Amino acid sequence: MTVLNERENIIPVCQELAAVLSDLPACEIVFVDDGSADGTLDMLRQARKTVSGLSGLRILRHDRRRGKSGALRTGIKNARGVWIATIDGDGQDDPSEIPELLDLGLSGQKTGRAPLVVGTRLKRSDTIWRRLATRFANGLRQRILADECPDTGAPMKVFLREDFLNLPQFEGLHRFLPALMKTYKVPLVCKAVRHRSRLHGESKYTNLGRAIVGVRDLLGVVWLRNRTRLPETVEEC
Repeated sequence: MTVLNERENIIPVCQELAAVLSDLPACEIVFVDDGSADGTLDMLRQARKTVSGLSGLRILRHDRRRGKSGALRTGIKNARGVWIATIDGDGQDDPSEIPELLDLGLSGQKTGRAPLVVGTRLKRSDTIWRRLATRFANGLRQRILADECPDTGAPMKVFLREDFLNLPQFEGLHRFLPALMKTYKVPLVCKAVRHRSRLHGESKYTNLGRAIVGVRDLLGVVWLRNRTRLPETVEEC
C-alpha cells in the first residue's frame, strides 16, 4: 500500500487490514510512505505497535515524493510474496474484498495463466466531477488501448509480483496495468467491489492535472505497446 500524507487514515485502515488477515494465506503487509510531511510515518510506527496482528508490518519510506507508480514499485520490489494485492490508503477501498480477489487469481492460475484481477468500482463515492472525469478517462483508454477493463485505474488489484516487475517503469504505470499486462499475455479478470467515501483528507490529484498527465501517458503506452516484441515460445536447444 502506498500512502502520501494520510496520517488520519492510517490507524483505521490498518485495523481493517488486520481484521482480514485470518481470511488470507500467510502474508505480509507493506506500506510505502512516499515522502509524507504530515506525520504519516509516525502513525505507521504507532499502528505497528498498537494494532493487534500488525507487529510484522513493514514500512518503507521515500526521502521525497516520487509518485504513486514509483512507490508501488518500491513496495512490490521489496515484497517477499508471489502474489501482490494493492489498495489505496485513504479508506475508500474495503480490505475485506481482498480474499475473494485473490481466490479469483489462484483459480485462474490453476486452469491456465495467472490473471490480473481488478476490483472495479461500479458505484463510486466521489464528487460528480471526479466521477465524470474518470468515466471520460476510462472511455478514452478503452477506445484507444482496448484493454477490456471498465475501471483500469482502480486501486484494488491482485496479480503476480513477477508480472508487475516485468513491466517498464514510468510514473502513471498504475493507471495502465490492464493494457500493459495484456501485452505480456496476462489475462484480465474483473470483479465489482464496494467503493467508499474517503475517511479523512483530500485527494492528491485534480481533475485537470489528471487529464493533462493522463493524455501524455496514454500516448506513451500506445508507443510502448507498439514497440514491444515478445516471442510466443522460448526453447533451449
